[in-house]
Amino acid sequence: MNEIISAPEHYQPEKNGLKDKVILITGASDGIGATAAKSFAAHGASVILLGKTIPKLEKIYDEIINAGHPQPAIYPLDLQGATANHYAEMAESIEKEFGKLDGLLHNAAMLGALIPISQYSPELWNKITQINLTAPFLLSQAMLPLLNKSTAASILFTSSGVAHEGVAYWGAYAVTKAAADNLMGILADELEIDTPIRVNSINPGRVRTRMRALAYPAEDPNDNPTAESIMPAYLYLMSDDSKDINGKIITI
Repeated sequence: MNEIISAPEHYQPEKNGLKDKVILITGASDGIGATAAKSFAAHGASVILLGKTIPKLEKIYDEIINAGHPQPAIYPLDLQGATANHYAEMAESIEKEFGKLDGLLHNAAMLGALIPISQYSPELWNKITQINLTAPFLLSQAMLPLLNKSTAASILFTSSGVAHEGVAYWGAYAVTKAAADNLMGILADELEIDTPIRVNSINPGRVRTRMRALAYPAEDPNDNPTAESIMPAYLYLMSDDSKDINGKIITI
């Protein structure tokens, strides 16, 4: 079982702690993904914004440019329909523009419906599995050669509390999160020797996001931390300060 550890308390990232790093973020159009993209860029990284809604990605792009941070790149892609060929084309494009990759944040996810397994449609199950599990597998596989060109690369999956204990009605979302944590552990073990790549998962916990509001409609969103408030943990895991952390599930 992957070891679960806590994020470092009171971590203060260096202003240019991600300088010259190239980081790819999935689900970068809103929520934690958008906040992470802006935070990484503010600390010196060139970020690649991956998502399916171009106007939203362009908004994040403009915010980063207007703040005076390194110019980001936009890569529109719908993970639901993406194939291995799409990811291979993406890797080729990133190599031409940047020459390497230093970080990969698997943030995109689909919640689906909170319903009993007895009522779960195979179509919904397959859709969630494709976005939450197959896409991170294919994307990680395609990006490994570029990550190997880094001096210190970080792959970061996004975990969840429901990944570690079966909870009624969470269905494919919980199953795929558990599987993604296992995929993280396999990759971490395989890449530990003779590569510059470390692989971990982060469980952001309760955060004021649209997905959280869908999952807990009776909850007051203002009672939850903002995405901005949890960014120190993300910055830590993408920076060289965490170069000795591998195969862990970090909880905030």
